[in-house]
Amino acid sequence: MTDPHAIQPSALDQLPDRDPEETAEWQASLDAVAREAGPHRAAYLMRRTLERAEAGGVALPKLLETDYVNTIPTAAEPAVPGDEAMESRITAWNRWNAAAMVTRGSKHGVGGHIATFASAAWLYETGFNHFFKGKESGDAAGSGDQLYIQGHASPGIYARAFLDGRLTEQHLDNFRQEAGGNGLPSYPHPRRLPWLWEFPTVSMGLGPLSAIYQARFNRYLTARGIKDVSSSHVWAFLGDGEMDEPESTAALALASREGLDNLTFVINCNLQRLDGPVRANFKIVQELEAQFRGAGWNVIKTLWGSAWDELLQLDTTGALVRRLREVPDAQVQTYQTRDAAYIREDFFGKDPALVEMAKLLSDDKILECFHLSRGGHEARKVYAAYKAAVEHKGAPTVILAQTVKGHTLGEGFASKNANHQMKKLTVDEFKAMRDLLDLPIKDSDFTDGVVPYGHPGADSPEVRYLQERRAALGGPAPARRVHPLAPLPAPAEKAFASFDKGSGSQNVATTMAFVRLVKDLVRDKETGKRWVPIVPDEARTFGMESLFPSLGIYSPKGQTYEPVDRDQLMYYKEAQNGQILNEGITEAGSMADFIAASTSYATHGEAMIPFYIFYSMFGWQRTADQMWQLGDQLGRGFLVGATAGRTTLTGEGLQHADGHSPVIAATNPAALTYDPAFAYEVAAIVKDGLRRMYGEAAPGEDPNVFYYLTVYNEPLPQPAKPSVPGVDEGIVKGLYRFNTAESAGITPAANAPRIQLLGSGTAIHWTLKAQALLAEDWGVAADVWSATSWTELRRDALEADAALLRGEERVPYVRQALQGAEGPVLAVSDYMRQVPDQIAQWVDQDWSSLGADGFGLSDTREAARRHFGVDAESIVVAALAQLAKRGEVKATAVKEAREKYGL
Repeated sequence: MTDPHAIQPSALDQLPDRDPEETAEWQASLDAVAREAGPHRAAYLMRRTLERAEAGGVALPKLLETDYVNTIPTAAEPAVPGDEAMESRITAWNRWNAAAMVTRGSKHGVGGHIATFASAAWLYETGFNHFFKGKESGDAAGSGDQLYIQGHASPGIYARAFLDGRLTEQHLDNFRQEAGGNGLPSYPHPRRLPWLWEFPTVSMGLGPLSAIYQARFNRYLTARGIKDVSSSHVWAFLGDGEMDEPESTAALALASREGLDNLTFVINCNLQRLDGPVRANFKIVQELEAQFRGAGWNVIKTLWGSAWDELLQLDTTGALVRRLREVPDAQVQTYQTRDAAYIREDFFGKDPALVEMAKLLSDDKILECFHLSRGGHEARKVYAAYKAAVEHKGAPTVILAQTVKGHTLGEGFASKNANHQMKKLTVDEFKAMRDLLDLPIKDSDFTDGVVPYGHPGADSPEVRYLQERRAALGGPAPARRVHPLAPLPAPAEKAFASFDKGSGSQNVATTMAFVRLVKDLVRDKETGKRWVPIVPDEARTFGMESLFPSLGIYSPKGQTYEPVDRDQLMYYKEAQNGQILNEGITEAGSMADFIAASTSYATHGEAMIPFYIFYSMFGWQRTADQMWQLGDQLGRGFLVGATAGRTTLTGEGLQHADGHSPVIAATNPAALTYDPAFAYEVAAIVKDGLRRMYGEAAPGEDPNVFYYLTVYNEPLPQPAKPSVPGVDEGIVKGLYRFNTAESAGITPAANAPRIQLLGSGTAIHWTLKAQALLAEDWGVAADVWSATSWTELRRDALEADAALLRGEERVPYVRQALQGAEGPVLAVSDYMRQVPDQIAQWVDQDWSSLGADGFGLSDTREAARRHFGVDAESIVVAALAQLAKRGEVKATAVKEAREKYGL
C-alpha cells in the first residue's frame, strides 16, 4: 500500500544534490516542527524563510496566495499627511449627495446606483485628496493621471464635483435626464460630458483592459520622444464581480512583462456582484491574488480595519487566520447582517481556540469588526496601500480592498443581495444616515418628503480644504481637456496624387494600395512621426513587413537577440523607440491600443494618427463593444478591415468570410464606413479623414469620428481616376458615376435599354464585366457607379428627412446624384444585401440589389461568387430581370441568359 506521506517524485530529483546530508537535515527539521508544533507552525516558518530568501536576493518562485489578512501591517502604515477629520466630513457630504441624487431621480423613473459608491467612497476620496494628479500638475503638465472610474460609482464623483463647485443642484437633479441638454449621463461618458469624463468604463471589462494599454501607450509616447509622460500614473477602479469578464484579465501578462509600474488596479472587493455574492462558496480575494501574482503583479491586500488589530494580536495559535481563510464569501456577507450571538456561534464556535478568544471580546467589539471594520473604509489603510503602490518599481500593482456594499446606507442596504437594484432610501433611512454621518441637516429640510442636497457652503472649511488639496495636486479631477492644438499640416499632395494615374498593367490589391500610401505618409517630415501603425500579428498578411526595418516594432527592451532574418532586406526589427505596435494575436488588445492613441489629443495634448489593420471578419464582429467605447471616448483614427468581403479571401471559409462588417459598423454613429473599390478612392478617403480629424473640419463637421475602410487582398488592375468634375466629392459622400456605357467604349443602339449598376468595393470589378456582357450579348447599355459608402449615403438622407420635418428644403445626395439617370438601379456588393439596401427608399428609380447573404464557404473566388449569385453573369441575369419587368427586354431573355451562362 502506498504511504500517503511518502515524498512524491520531484522535478528536483533530476538535479544533482551536492550535499544530500544537509538537505536531509533541513527536511528533518521541517518534519520535527510539523510533528511537535503542528503543520500551521511549519507553514509559518517556511513562509518566513521564503520572505528572508526573497529579501536576500535568492531567486525563488513566489507563493500565489497569502493569508486572509492585510499585506501592510498596522505598525508599518504611514501617517496620512492631512486632516483626517476634515476628509471624513468631506466624504460624508459626498456620500449623502450621491444617495440623494439617485433617490430624487427615482421619482422620475430614472433610478441609479447607490451601493457601489457607498462601499468605495474612501477608495476615491483618499486618491483625490493625496494621489491623483490633475492636468496642471507640475510633473505631468497637460496630462495628469488617468482615472478609470468604476461606472456604477458615478454618483459619488458627481457629488464631489458638486461640493467643489463644478456642478450645481440643477445638474444633480438632471442625473440621467440628458434630453434637455443640461443633464448628467448615467455613467462615465466623455461624449455626453466631455469636460469631466475621460474614459468610458461601464461596459465591464473594457476599463481594466484599456487602462493597461493606456499605461503602455504612455510609455510608448515617452520612448518615441513625442511627450514625456513618465510622471503620469494610470488608476483603474474595478469591481470584484467585473473581474469575471475575460477582458478584465486578458492583458495582465503584458502589464507585468513590460514592467508597467505606472499602473495601479484598485479592485473594490465588496464580495458582491449584481445579483449576489461574487464567489459564494469560495473567496474572490484569494482567487484574484493568485491570478495577479501568477501574472507577475505586485499584490496588496487591504482587507481589515483597525478594529481587527486586537483580534489578530490574540491569535497566538493561528486559529483566527485559519478560520478567515476557510469562511466562504457568502458567509462573510451573512455575518455583516447577523447579531453577535450568531457570529460567536458560527464563526468562533468552530474551533476551541476561537471559543476562548471570543470570551475576551464584547458583543460591541464583535459587531464592530464584522459589521463595520474593513480596510477599504479606513483612510489610513487605503493611504498606506496607495503609497506602497506608487512607490513600487518594476511591476504593476493591484490593490484588493475589502469593503461592504452599501456601507453607511443602513441595514436595508448593507450587504443585501438586492442592493444593486435598490434605487432609493426612505426619509427615515436618510435621517438615520444623517445621524450616522453627523451631518447638519435638519428634519425641516425634508420638504414634502423630498430629501435635500447638502452643502457646507462655498467658503466652508470643507470646500476650501478640498480645493486646496486639488490645487496642490494639479487641479480638479477627473477632468477631460482638449488643448488648443494647431491643425496638423496636410501631407504633401503627391502622396495622394500618385494613385490617380492607376496601376497600368500591374495588378494591385487595395490592401497593398493602403499600405503603400501609409509608407509615403509616415515619411512626411511634419506628421510622419505621429502615425501609430497597429497590427495584431499578421503584418505580413497585409504586406506591412516592409515597414519593420524602417519604422521598427516598439518594445521597451529593444532587441536583445539577433533576428533570424537579419540578413534580409525586410528583417524583423524591434526597438525601444519603434513606431509599430505589433500586438500579437489579440484584437481586443489592438483596439485598446487604438483607443489610447486615438484620444491622445485630449489625454496628453498630442495628436496621434493611429491606423489599426486587421482581418475585417475579426474586427467589428469580435470587438464592436470597444468600437462603441472608442466613439464614446471621442477617438480619431483609421480602422482598416483588410482581406475584406465574403468571397475574396480564397479558401479560408466560413469564419473568415466577412459579409457583414459594414452592417455592424453602420450602427456606430461615430464610424464613417467606406468600401472603396480603387486605390485612388482609398487615397481620397484617407486624405479627407486627415483633414476632418486632424486639420480644418468644415462648419458643422464633427472631428471626433473615426474612419472604417474595407480593403481587399485580390490583386486587380487599378484604373486611373476619372477626369470629370465631382469625383472627389462623390468619393467622400459615398457615390459617383465611374463611367457611362459610352465612356466605356460601348456604342449602344438607338433606344437601347439602359440600367444603372452600383457597385462597392471589389464588386465593382464584376459590375464592369457585367457592363460589357450586357452590351455584347443583350444590347443593353449600363452605366457603372462606384458606391464608396452606402452608410454615409443613408446618413445624409436621414439628415435630409429630418430637415424636411423642420421645414427646410433639402434633397438627399443620393437622389441628387442619380437624378436623370435612365432605367432601373441594380446595386451589387460583396456583403449581405442589407448593406446596399440601406439607401433603397431614397432612390427614385426601380431598385434591386445583389449581395452575399448567408455563411461563407471555402472555394475559389469565382466559385464563391457564383454560389452567392454576385458574379458578372449573375449580375447580367438580375439586370435583365429588372428590365423585363419594365417591358424593356423580352421576357424570355432572363431564361436564355441563365442557360447561356450555366446558372
